[in-house]
Amino acid sequence: MTEPSPTAKNADSMSATWSATSLSDAEAAVKQVYGASGSIRRLSSERDETFLFTRSDGKDFILKIANPAEDPASLEFQDGALMHLEAAAPNVPVPRLMLTKTGAPSHTLSTSDGPRVMRLLTFLGGELQYRTSASETQSRNVGRALAQLGLGLEDYKGRPPAGKLMWDISHTLDLVALLDHVGIERRAQVEAILAEFERSMPAIAAIKRRQIIHNDFNPHNILLDPAEPTKVVGIIDFGDMVHAPLINDLAVALSYHLATDNWAARTGAFLEGFLSARALEPAEIELLPLLARSRLAMSIIIAEWRSARFPENRAYIMRNHATACRGLQNIVDLTPAGLKRLAPNLSEA
Repeated sequence: MTEPSPTAKNADSMSATWSATSLSDAEAAVKQVYGASGSIRRLSSERDETFLFTRSDGKDFILKIANPAEDPASLEFQDGALMHLEAAAPNVPVPRLMLTKTGAPSHTLSTSDGPRVMRLLTFLGGELQYRTSASETQSRNVGRALAQLGLGLEDYKGRPPAGKLMWDISHTLDLVALLDHVGIERRAQVEAILAEFERSMPAIAAIKRRQIIHNDFNPHNILLDPAEPTKVVGIIDFGDMVHAPLINDLAVALSYHLATDNWAARTGAFLEGFLSARALEPAEIELLPLLARSRLAMSIIIAEWRSARFPENRAYIMRNHATACRGLQNIVDLTPAGLKRLAPNLSEA
């Protein structure tokens, strides 16, 4: 989702509308562009049109038709990341782009709503993490998968289009303008986190390791083996990627491990898994508790702002609000020293 200011890189694609593509038209487009015949079933999606395409030989694919407000440059950036991972880190389980008959990674359709980019990707089977039972083993494997994904993207030279992404921790302070939308009973705590972020800006600016990061490594974007729901078999949704400090990716993912009764054990396991594949630098460890708090504060602010802006969609927008509030309560006083007690391996950095 993009920042609400006029400088945002594209219109709010989360709230854009378009004319639905019929199943027959979608089938015809796949046949024409990819030379593949099969059947199509519509899947739920908020940001674009998504379909399950089953080729005549029984193999499944995901067909995506972007909404008219989506920036084509953003999709090209995502495509570049997927192709880079296919070449540089083939063992990282992400969707593969299917090339068109002309060898292109996508095709632009002419529609009554304007140009719309169509892409066909391999289907990754598995169970979404949020539908499974959480465990320390699962958290450990998810942490390792994030580190491996980051290593795969480390040398990707693509850059996102100009503009700001609202969900980029680097731009946390931009949310000060939205604080009036936060409930009065939560506002002081959220304001304190933003103030802590502002005081830490020199340290954040000094972070050395920066690269393209997934930036949305959450339980709705991680697929697990149904027969072994601790094993990561898929990573999806690259729509929020940014160029940012590597530690931000860890903070985003960590924020989804903090709202359970056993959050401390899960956090320790998650960090242990990450560290098994990639080390952290001392400066990154020092900032991680603050960055995780900042991400949770962002979730609260953005949810309350968007639910006021789009009250008809409040239930969906607020679906993770209570979890963010609970996670924030659990780590509101977490220090780097406290984090090291949860994950002793951090002390070796």
